[in-house]
Amino acid sequence: MILTLTWTPEGVRFIDQTKLPLEESYVLATDYEQVADVIVTMVVRGAPAIGVSAAYGVALGVLRSEAQTAEQFAPEFEKICARLAGTRPTAVNLFWAIDRMKKLFADLRAKDAAMAEIKERILAEAHAMYEEDIAACKTMGAFGGELLPQEGGVLTHCNAGALATCGYGTALGVIRAAVEQGKQIHVYADETRPFLQGARLTAWELMADGIATTVICDNMAASLMRAGKIKAVVVGADRIAANGDFANKIGTYNVAILAKEHGIPFYCAAPWSTIDMETPTGEAIPIEERNQIEVTHHGGKQLTPHGVGICNPAFDVTPAKYVTGIITEKGVLRAPYAESLKEMELAAAE
Repeated sequence: MILTLTWTPEGVRFIDQTKLPLEESYVLATDYEQVADVIVTMVVRGAPAIGVSAAYGVALGVLRSEAQTAEQFAPEFEKICARLAGTRPTAVNLFWAIDRMKKLFADLRAKDAAMAEIKERILAEAHAMYEEDIAACKTMGAFGGELLPQEGGVLTHCNAGALATCGYGTALGVIRAAVEQGKQIHVYADETRPFLQGARLTAWELMADGIATTVICDNMAASLMRAGKIKAVVVGADRIAANGDFANKIGTYNVAILAKEHGIPFYCAAPWSTIDMETPTGEAIPIEERNQIEVTHHGGKQLTPHGVGICNPAFDVTPAKYVTGIITEKGVLRAPYAESLKEMELAAAE
């Protein structure tokens, strides 16, 4: 299994996804500021991985603190959480992880826990999130694998694999599970401009697993669908609203419309932590605008004229009406999503 991030006594070790697929190198973050930088620069990316990375960032901040009591540490804790929360606005897993750490710290502070216990418990919570993520991916993979065809092409967009999680993957976890179930799947990976997560990352990790993969330019999907080469689409998500609208890497919306037009099932796979019941619809999901240089340059070479206008939203929102099913570790949700999501939320709370 690909280890996207690993806890070490020195800090958090990340595989550098900006260097893949041609170079497999690692970055060691030894404090929370370095973890924040790793998230912003997309050394680590993918909503579940970002959430766990932030949890470890909080843990590093706690472990490195010289505060003697919880009261002394409280302002520093807020600063750490604010810094990490400001890294990427769209992935709700980031805020879910930080809020989970805030609740734990508040509970420990209320019982006047010693700093030694706080450090131990915060790190243990980050470890728990790590293990939960891998388990969730494998469970949703098993649910989703049953939905894919016995054989044929499956299209995916961006990278929702082991590299976007702590291991196994969400959308690619579904594909991995289908292959493990004996299905003959051929993956078509959209290159995913402008950061090329599909061409660089999805192709790299699926090839490492020996899963048949073909990279296509983003504008080739419709042609392949019309030719009958695509039997299903499965993608990940960075935030799922209470009505089933979801944000994912820019270009996902295009794929959803094409799948609907061609009668192809379109699935979204994400852990429950990606579902944001406080966000009523996709219209309320904040969309990150990234640096223009990701569009203007590639491999250090400028591709566009000097001074031309650039638009670089990192995500788009796919309306729920295009989604055949939402695959989570708690089960597969079907439309109407406002009802099925609420029912599952209530069941999970029991």
